[in-house]
Amino acid sequence: MTLFVFLAVLSAAAMHAIWNALVKVHLDRFLSITLMTLGMGFAAMFALPFVEFPRAEIWPYIIASVVFHIGYRSFLVGAYKAGDFAQTYPLARGTAPLLSALGAIVVVGEVPAPFAIVGIVLLSVGTLVMSFRGGAHLEKLNLRAVGFALGTSIFIASYTLSDGSGARLAATAQSYAAWLFVCDAAGALVLCLIFRGPKAVPVLARDWKAGLFTGVLSGAAYWIVMWAMTKAPIASVASLRETSILFAMLISVLALGEKMTAWRVAAALGIVAGVAALRMG
Repeated sequence: MTLFVFLAVLSAAAMHAIWNALVKVHLDRFLSITLMTLGMGFAAMFALPFVEFPRAEIWPYIIASVVFHIGYRSFLVGAYKAGDFAQTYPLARGTAPLLSALGAIVVVGEVPAPFAIVGIVLLSVGTLVMSFRGGAHLEKLNLRAVGFALGTSIFIASYTLSDGSGARLAATAQSYAAWLFVCDAAGALVLCLIFRGPKAVPVLARDWKAGLFTGVLSGAAYWIVMWAMTKAPIASVASLRETSILFAMLISVLALGEKMTAWRVAAALGIVAGVAALRMG
């Protein structure tokens, strides 16, 4: 991974943390994520006239990614119902890079370098520690919640591999990203109508400005990630993306006045060590 790609993915991770902080409108998390996805798709529509229409061999990757994103959101809904999302979702984010690394070996034939493997593990562990606040609440997770969390991580790894492979085959990462975002928005709207019904549409419409802003930020961040996966190993990029949780911690401490506790310092050091190992790899 070159220094430019490395810094680009770090910037995408920072943007990912920022839009996650901004997406907290007065809607529930499912509607907030749906609104952001619709905003991302709406913004991407303006890019369609300027990018190449995907060739026939690209569409299976786009369709697969949309299906994986639908599965991802469906499992999020299950996570909301099964247990504390603040605990189950971090489990998904922490295990997804490991699954992406395994998937890259099997599906893409990319075997990470030794230092990269160390970095992936350190980043995953640091992410879990950061999210679970030292692991104090792990014992409260029930099997149903764990199942939804691990299912979510499988879908995250799946769309990561699909998008990394599709972006590499496409004419440009921009072309792949633009068409994916538009199709994904359509899938998100269908899923929202299934789970919440037509009454959700006016609720979403009231916060369209927040959805458009966070959608543009999220789309830019993920486009950088997809572009980076055309320049560097998928597993390394996917893992480096999870440094977003480190940026989220900085936002919470510096902007929201939360405390910098010992577990946060330990987790941050683990994530930083993982980043260093990935750079050396």
